[in-house]
Amino acid sequence: MKPIYHALVLNLHQPAGNLQELWEKNPWEAKEILFALDRIPRSLWGYEDVARVHLALSGTLLETLSDPAFQTMVYGAVDTGSLLWYYQNTALFEILGTAYYHPVLPLIPQEDWEEQLTRWLGISRHLFWRESFQGFWPPEMGFCMELIPLLKKLGYRYCLVDSEHVEPITPMDWPQLLYRPHLARYGGAEIIVIVRDRDLSNAQESGLEPEWFYREVEERTRWCDAPPLVTTCTDGDNGGWFRNVTHGANFWTAFYQPVLERARSDERAPRPIFIHEYLDRYGVHGEVKVHTGAWNTGWHHGRGFIQWTGSQRQKDGLAAIHRLSQEWHALKARAEAQGKGAQLSSLLEQAQWRILRAETSCNFFWGEAWVERAEQDLEAARSGLEAVRSALEGGC
Repeated sequence: MKPIYHALVLNLHQPAGNLQELWEKNPWEAKEILFALDRIPRSLWGYEDVARVHLALSGTLLETLSDPAFQTMVYGAVDTGSLLWYYQNTALFEILGTAYYHPVLPLIPQEDWEEQLTRWLGISRHLFWRESFQGFWPPEMGFCMELIPLLKKLGYRYCLVDSEHVEPITPMDWPQLLYRPHLARYGGAEIIVIVRDRDLSNAQESGLEPEWFYREVEERTRWCDAPPLVTTCTDGDNGGWFRNVTHGANFWTAFYQPVLERARSDERAPRPIFIHEYLDRYGVHGEVKVHTGAWNTGWHHGRGFIQWTGSQRQKDGLAAIHRLSQEWHALKARAEAQGKGAQLSSLLEQAQWRILRAETSCNFFWGEAWVERAEQDLEAARSGLEAVRSALEGGC
């Protein structure tokens, strides 16, 4: 009998300043989010022999949790300094790389990709005391093949992708396509892609029972010709299923702890595993192409990024990001050519982080409700770039 392996992946993200604002205006929602984050390690203590969880934490969430002022503000509810320490438990957690401001990468300028990714590496290497991260989580699972060379350059071994967008190049049946790692190649570089099971992930997001999960996984992997890797990916701090504080009524106590108990006693049950451990043991299967797209949201399937581009104002905001990013790169090159890079570095840095923060996926996720946040950052960046241009043209 083939063993069945389960890779659990959770995305944890809060936009810059969001938890601070909620703490002031809606403290119970802020506590729900913090409790959801804090519940993750506490639910797994004592299960180090079987529990395996992949966490992708955005740079803005890490920035908030590690901010001494924020830690002091919420200390009576959650000790976020200790929480970051708990996440360093390598027996329980595999930390996945991601992008600092949580942008939908295919929607932002390609010239900004590396800065988004290296800024995340900067804060995460410091907080998690390690130099490298094997896996990459593209925010909103927004992936395109053009990302592959950069991911390889930054040392990533594998990337998560959504099952909706994967097309086989090597002939294979759908169980092989969904439940085996594969290679994807672009521009002379290659990376391993791990395929998220969209249907099982939908169930994980909304609430599921252990017995249903066992039956469904067994049926879906019945025709696999090798030990299957079933990968489920959802947010880990959004929705009532993850935020519910009642014991026995949330993901951890109603589902995952019983799954762990079963994994201890029943060799036929799906066994949690770190993706890198599976790769070390079983390798990859074939080659695939991944079509550009995102994961499914509550309203859309992820193809065409309609969730983030559905209105004219959303489109205009993204177009403005591209224009200002292009202008920033041009002015930076001009400043360096004139020998004024160091003199104007502060202005350029201020404009750049505003542009990068404007690229946050949440600014465009909620229809037009949050587009104003991107517009405000872009206006501040525009003013900064005007000051740079004035300095360059004035000969100062």
